[in-house]
Amino acid sequence: MAICESLLLALNDRNILPEKEIVGILKDAAAAHENAPSGDDDALNAAVAALINGILDGVTRCGGPDSRHGSDGQGD
Repeated sequence: MAICESLLLALNDRNILPEKEIVGILKDAAAAHENAPSGDDDALNAAVAALINGILDGVTRCGGPDSRHGSDGQGD
């Protein structure tokens, strides 16, 4: 998950993928796990969906992927 998150952020930093698309990707990924058929992997799917939704909450609450550089967007 960390690698995927980093790749999405790098794509945004390089103006290859806009924030709107990143949010859409994260929402689609979370929904895929939330709506997965019931079975042996229920707990895993719930955990993955929660993790993705946590990333999504951080992206949308803080004003986008660039907010990871600090509250002013300038870095630390």
